[in-house]
Amino acid sequence: MKKLISKSIANLLLLLSFTATTSANAATEALLNHEQSKKVLIVLSSENTWIRKDGSKYATGYWAEEFVDIYKKFVESGYTVDIASPGGKVPIVDPHSINPEVVGKEKAQKFTDYLASISKELKGTLSLANVSADKYDAVIVPGGHGPVVDLWKDKNMGKLLFAAQKQEKIIGVVCHGQAALLSAVDNKGNWLFNGRTMTAFSDEEEVEFGTADNAPWLLASTLRKKGANYKRGTKNWEPFVITDGNLISGQNPASSLPMAETIIRVLRAKFI
Repeated sequence: MKKLISKSIANLLLLLSFTATTSANAATEALLNHEQSKKVLIVLSSENTWIRKDGSKYATGYWAEEFVDIYKKFVESGYTVDIASPGGKVPIVDPHSINPEVVGKEKAQKFTDYLASISKELKGTLSLANVSADKYDAVIVPGGHGPVVDLWKDKNMGKLLFAAQKQEKIIGVVCHGQAALLSAVDNKGNWLFNGRTMTAFSDEEEVEFGTADNAPWLLASTLRKKGANYKRGTKNWEPFVITDGNLISGQNPASSLPMAETIIRVLRAKFI
């Protein structure tokens, strides 16, 4: 009898081990297949000029590091990435973000080379008015001062954010990309992100960068006034990411890659 029980237990353990291994392999394969079918949308500003408080013009666009780090991370992780902009215009890179004197020679060259390698994708940008949140698992907005020129008041941007929020899709914003959140206001003037915890390019960083004094408005201060629970890291320019439900925000260019990695972790957790 003892031998029979021992044999039965051994067989049961073997079966459980086989089942666990098979389930783990199936889960891994399913996750890989799932990730390959995942789609994210990156929304870029289509503006290249920021009119300053005194009426002067400041060359702008999307910030290279923020877009490149995010785009590259998702592509390398097996995601399909679409790019949209207002009117489907070809987005312009902020010249400061590929200036060796601003970001360093090595980074400037790396970003320039990578942008050249995906020039076809950038030229094939979708029109923001024609994209639907239904098709994507995340909507992501990099910064640069471009978004404080167009995305913050773009009605199509607002509609997309309302749809993404309703469907509980991930909304990722970094640096000045948070300006796009300001577009999400209903017909009664209620802001979609009122009360949400987020970070963004800080007023202190804006001052240190040299663009605060002549700015028509400051992003962090404006987010606070609108009702955001704004938080920032302890030091300027260091990575800082906040997750508040489906809203994932990064403070500055250095936060771009950590933000993308956070989004991927959240998407994987939702699937598992």
